[in-house]
Amino acid sequence: MSVISIKNISKTYPPNFPRLKKFFRIAVNDAVEALRNVSFDIEDGEIFGLIGRNGAGKTTLTKIIATLIQPTSGTVSVRGFDSVKDDVMVRSLVGLATAEERSFYWRLTCQQNLMFFSRLYGMTDKSAKNRISELFEQLDLEELAKRRFSDLSTGNKQRLAVARALLPNPPILLLDEPTRSLDPLAAANMRKLIESIDDVSILLTSHNLSEIEELCNRVAIISKGSIKTIDTPENLRTSHKTTQKVKINLKGVLEDSLGTLNNLKNYRIEEYEDGITLTFDRETDDDLLGKTVSELNQRGAKILDVETEKATLLDVLESYE
Repeated sequence: MSVISIKNISKTYPPNFPRLKKFFRIAVNDAVEALRNVSFDIEDGEIFGLIGRNGAGKTTLTKIIATLIQPTSGTVSVRGFDSVKDDVMVRSLVGLATAEERSFYWRLTCQQNLMFFSRLYGMTDKSAKNRISELFEQLDLEELAKRRFSDLSTGNKQRLAVARALLPNPPILLLDEPTRSLDPLAAANMRKLIESIDDVSILLTSHNLSEIEELCNRVAIISKGSIKTIDTPENLRTSHKTTQKVKINLKGVLEDSLGTLNNLKNYRIEEYEDGITLTFDRETDDDLLGKTVSELNQRGAKILDVETEKATLLDVLESYE
């Protein structure tokens, strides 16, 4: 069942003060089309990844779902509630954490900030204190509880933003680059936390493609405001890699004889004390690997192992740019 349904969403930002600029003969910038006919659904309990270059439209789409901005056209429904007509209800269902969060109160401590937002969520002081204590432990923020928000590092501000998104236990999370600015250990802990959350649907945007592969059930690639493709990370890798690099470790054959192998592209031979490594390129669906292994066996070579380079989401992303 779809918990978020996005239908033909477009968003255009008009130029600022066009009449005033024309009056003072100042050049008027063109309107910016941030999103163009974006459509997809996010299923119940799914971690859905959204990747693309800076300016591709990821954050704009996230904010539209969270009701922070309205689309120019199209609709977003969250559990059947329209993001424009039923914005109050949608906000009660969604937890949002964005990069470079600026809505915290800088003079308040981390604990005071979360207590303030818990009251906006309608939580009692007792339940809020228990929940905040739990989140501080999960996100390793216990030592920072009494520290002012203004004194936090960028990474710790990001972790507090995620804590606020999780505060009311929402059924839907919108996480916009949640590991941005985190050190490697904190980023790993954040990924474990995201993966461990049960009964929650998550929209995750990130520039860390290995993170997307690790966490997401499906991935959408967005470029210049349009969705280019949606599939599982594995299917995206296998369907968009046309060539792959092959490495064969072997012994029992002379290095000089390998140069006569037929039809090998960009091949390289490296000899080691305990054997030889043959590396070459092949088309994904051709039979070159089988023919090469057969020919090596005929020459008396002993194949130790065969490695093929896996396609990455970066290969897929680059193919749509």
